[in-house]
Amino acid sequence: MRLTVLGSGASYPGAGRACAGYLVQEGGATVLLDCGNGCASNLARAVRPEDLDAVFVTHAHPDHFADLYALQAALRYAPDGPAPSVDLYAPGSVRDAMLAPLSDRGRAEMLEAFVGHEMNHGEPIEAGGLAIIPWRAAHSVETYALDVRGSAGRVFYTSDSALTDEMALFAAGADVLLADATLPEEYAGRAPHMTPREAGVLAREAGTRTLVLTHLWPSIDRSVAVADAAREFGGRIIVAEEMLSIDLAEEA
Repeated sequence: MRLTVLGSGASYPGAGRACAGYLVQEGGATVLLDCGNGCASNLARAVRPEDLDAVFVTHAHPDHFADLYALQAALRYAPDGPAPSVDLYAPGSVRDAMLAPLSDRGRAEMLEAFVGHEMNHGEPIEAGGLAIIPWRAAHSVETYALDVRGSAGRVFYTSDSALTDEMALFAAGADVLLADATLPEEYAGRAPHMTPREAGVLAREAGTRTLVLTHLWPSIDRSVAVADAAREFGGRIIVAEEMLSIDLAEEA
């Protein structure tokens, strides 16, 4: 299993970066987790958009779904002709937010590009041979963490979430923990996000091998983020960078 970071930014991307987007590949499976502003360009550096088996959007904040508009154009005007519709798994609020600003024609085009499915807490979804389990996260809107399981490993993506005991239970034993690390320590508790130190707490409690800090404010000092996480977690810590790839076989 391979995890590739397409976007690591929170709310708005810093120079040269993109917002939330993560590609998971194993065997013939190719799955996109979130599609925030800017990540469609990086997706095209890794795979053909028409080769996606499914897209999962964790919640209805634009930094997690804004590039669905770009992705639908890439699918509908693919080089070899219109691509088949791609399965899109998301809370119902994502569909409403995605379609709200569009004309009737625009809505029809989005519904042509994507076949919508709602996610439910704890109910596994099969996509290209991968099993993806959505778990409710502690955020300001309906949000799901995504537990991606394959034959060669397991990635747990918290999406946007405050630190909770339940999240540690959901993530227990994951090979790679892709964790919200939005807030500088001085802002801990001010918003339903984790600080890097709290991401370290989660990694320790979940017993993960590798912690990847992501969803970072452009102004955050990434070296300080690693140091803060290392106060709580003694394992491998990586700061997400666009186009960073992690082979889970190397994490074993």
